[in-house]
Amino acid sequence: MLENFWFNVQYGINHVLDPNGYDHVLFLMVLAVPYVFKDWKRVLILVSLFTLGHTLSLVLAAYGIVTVNGKLVEFLIPVTILIVAIYNVFTAGKKEKSSKISLLFFATLFFGLIHGLGFAREFKMFAGQSENKLELLIEFALGIEIAQIIIVFVILFLGFLFQTIFRFSRRDWVMVLSAVVVGLVIPMIMGSDLLN
Repeated sequence: MLENFWFNVQYGINHVLDPNGYDHVLFLMVLAVPYVFKDWKRVLILVSLFTLGHTLSLVLAAYGIVTVNGKLVEFLIPVTILIVAIYNVFTAGKKEKSSKISLLFFATLFFGLIHGLGFAREFKMFAGQSENKLELLIEFALGIEIAQIIIVFVILFLGFLFQTIFRFSRRDWVMVLSAVVVGLVIPMIMGSDLLN
């Protein structure tokens, strides 16, 4: 029982940290880069909303409620990353009304749904004829959340290093990392099967 639990959690962790599917990491980078450690609650909410969206679309797919055009989803995933990266570039250095539930919260949930749909086919195969798909989904989602928190911690820590040791301004740090991600996702969008 515990072995199964840990296997499913590990599967979730590996899904996020898979070097071949680094789009998940890129999304988390652009999501977390505008923040510092003292914003940890807001970042945790954003990350959890992303996990929620991701899990919701897996539930819909696992129970056959939703079927998707794989090519469209594979095109939309880098587009979501690009949108957040560009949003960062245009809002870098501007004060955010952090107490308000912003559009970013809803966008993150929606983007989580899209990213989850990108993994739906593989997850369906993984779940197979499993009796307890919901339990499997929860354990998998826990693994995703753990991996995302690790990545976000690394991004916040790198931000701390660049802003304190290398004296980057917060605005420059956000701009540079977001621009790097833009440079990585544009070829992903151009190379997607939908456009070719």
